[in-house]
Amino acid sequence: MKVTTDACLFGAWAVDELKSKNKKIKNILDIGTGTGLLTLLLAQNDSESIIDGIEIDKEAFEQAKENAARSNWNNSINILHGDARQFSFAKKYDLVISNPPFYENELQSGNEKKNIAHHSESLLLDDLLQLIKANLADKGIFYLLLPYKRKDNIELLLKKNNLFISKKTLVRQSVNHGYFRMMIEGNLNGGEQPGETEISIKNNEQQYTSEFTELLKDYYLYL
Repeated sequence: MKVTTDACLFGAWAVDELKSKNKKIKNILDIGTGTGLLTLLLAQNDSESIIDGIEIDKEAFEQAKENAARSNWNNSINILHGDARQFSFAKKYDLVISNPPFYENELQSGNEKKNIAHHSESLLLDDLLQLIKANLADKGIFYLLLPYKRKDNIELLLKKNNLFISKKTLVRQSVNHGYFRMMIEGNLNGGEQPGETEISIKNNEQQYTSEFTELLKDYYLYL
C-alpha cells in the first residue's frame, strides 16, 4: 500500500492539534491502520501513549506489524488483525483516529485488495462513526480524514450518530485547486461552534507551502 501525501498531512495535523491542547492521551485506537502510518506518527509524538491499530487486510496488517517492530516506538504500538465491526475492544480510548475508505458507492477496480483499501464494502462511514461512538471515552476526541465532496452527507451522518465537530480543516492539493479533503476533530459532547481553517499542499510554483512544510518537517527527510 502506498503512503499518500494527504494521509501524512492528516497525521501531522492531528499531532499538531494534540500538542496545542497539551492534553495527556493514554489510549489511542487507529481504525483501518493500513501499513501503520498514523500509529507511527502518533507514537513519535508521545511514546508513553498505548496505540492499537486494527486492520482487516492480512497483507497490510503484516506490513504494519513489521513497520511497528522496526520503529523506535515498538513498545507503544499494538497491531491487531480483524474486522473492527466484530472486534471486542477491551477498553475505551482517549483518542480514535481513522483515514477510512473514500470511494463509497463508486465504481470499483478488479483488484480485491485495492477495493478493500479504497472502497467501503467492508466498512461504511456510518459503521465507522458507530465504532467511534462505541469505543471513545466520554471526554475523548476523534480525528477523521474524509473526502470534501461528501461534506454534507458526512455532517448529516455525524449528527445522526450524536458526534460533534470541534474543528475542521479543508485541504487543497494546491492554491489553484478546490478543496478535496477535510480533516475533522470531534467529540461526544459538543461545545462551541467549530472553527474552520484551510491548508494547501503546494503553492503556485508547485512547491510545498510553508504551512505544509511546518507540519511535516519532523517526518519528511527533505523539507
